[in-house]
Amino acid sequence: MEAIVYILYSKFLDKYYVGHTTETIEERLRKHLTAHSGFTSKAKDWKIMYLEKYTDKSQAYKREIQIKGWKSKKRIQNLLSKH
Repeated sequence: MEAIVYILYSKFLDKYYVGHTTETIEERLRKHLTAHSGFTSKAKDWKIMYLEKYTDKSQAYKREIQIKGWKSKKRIQNLLSKH
């Protein structure tokens, strides 16, 4: 099962969101933009900035945790600039 690590950006919040999914990225973004609870419910202008594809969900989850562990907007922006 293919999995995707993704980074979203909200200009309104000036924040990045890192996640992973086995759904299509379009479906996952739709869920972030519609009524739900959680961090991404604070804004409705999320845009996909970055994607990485993995062959299984556990690899994608490890990468998500790695990126979140940076706790650094600059490191995320550096990753995006290489994309």
